[in-house]
Amino acid sequence: MQALTNPYTPNAGAEPQAVVGRDDQLGSFDLLLARIERGRTEQSMIITGLRGVGKTVLLGQFRAKALKRDWVVVELEVSKNDETHFRSALAAKLRTALFELSPKARWTDAFKHAAAVLRSFTVSFDASGTWSAGLDVDAAEGFADHANLALDVTDVFVALGEAAQEKERGVVLLLDEVQFLSKQQLEATIEALHKMVQRKLPVTLVGAGLPQIAELAGDAKSYAERLFKLPSIGNLLEEDAKAALTKPAADEGVAYDADALTAALDVTGGYPYFLQELGYVVWTVADGPVISRADIVTAGPGYEAKLDESFFRVRLDRATEMQRAYLRAMAGLGSEPQKASDVADVMGRTSQNLGPTRAELINMGLLYTPEHGYAAFTVPHFDKFLIRAIPTLEVPALKPRKPKD
Repeated sequence: MQALTNPYTPNAGAEPQAVVGRDDQLGSFDLLLARIERGRTEQSMIITGLRGVGKTVLLGQFRAKALKRDWVVVELEVSKNDETHFRSALAAKLRTALFELSPKARWTDAFKHAAAVLRSFTVSFDASGTWSAGLDVDAAEGFADHANLALDVTDVFVALGEAAQEKERGVVLLLDEVQFLSKQQLEATIEALHKMVQRKLPVTLVGAGLPQIAELAGDAKSYAERLFKLPSIGNLLEEDAKAALTKPAADEGVAYDADALTAALDVTGGYPYFLQELGYVVWTVADGPVISRADIVTAGPGYEAKLDESFFRVRLDRATEMQRAYLRAMAGLGSEPQKASDVADVMGRTSQNLGPTRAELINMGLLYTPEHGYAAFTVPHFDKFLIRAIPTLEVPALKPRKPKD
């Protein structure tokens, strides 16, 4: 079969040719926008799940749905930054949203006020006004100048929401990698969204992040669980997983036999990204027009090598020697969540010794804590990769940690 006709898309965040198994989340998003349009409130969403389950793809679907309803879409991939960078990134996106709602030549008082509040929001990192060139407004005294991030973000959201309401349009913020928000940034975002709900303003937020975000949101604001739905997505159900393979192939006149599909699900575990990766490699080795179990077996080494190189290795390469040893010790215990004391026993250390290493891996997004005292990999099948990449566990000698500044 020809590379040109390969229908699979194993790229980060790339939308598969067939998006399956996510109807509940897509329906919830439709309901969210529809109720806000009617002046009613509805819980927003933060989609949680491991790497490769399609969170970013879902955000892309949400974007397309919002644009069809004539909403303004603000997309932001969160990274670990201090308050200045957070303000800068958010302000740049909201500035664009303001112009999308209305060209400057048609700005009413509500839009001029929103621009002035946004200008005030940026003074702390752009006192000269370079960033706000084109707004041609002075900072709004008393708005977004509290030196308190939550109050300032709320002021900006309220002003933007009032301008959008005047235009009978909505603004939806789609935030990816939400777990990388600092506690202060997450608190500010949740508090601002809460004010939108209270005032029934047409600004909402939908996020996506690793499983720990549910706990982080609850820690940030006790009412977060009432403000958000926190659906968790994972591997696809059997029929959906099969459809993820067969529908794109059928568009090119190719089919899978039943044994091939069984083998494919055994190899991938039904994880969306892994299905795309396997489908892509199988396409390069199969003659077609029917893909067999033998084709899946033949594709196995190439599939595994591709995942190791492009999906797993980049994460392991970020780890220190001790962090790698911790991950390898966990992998040796199995793919399920592991108790900190059990990992410590395997490494010949104490949980107290290894506590900082475990915390670092969680902070890096390589581990999360599904329950107290346990940690799990944020990447499916990472345990299998670690055993391939590090055949023998070698624990570095214990060294005193340098005190933090």
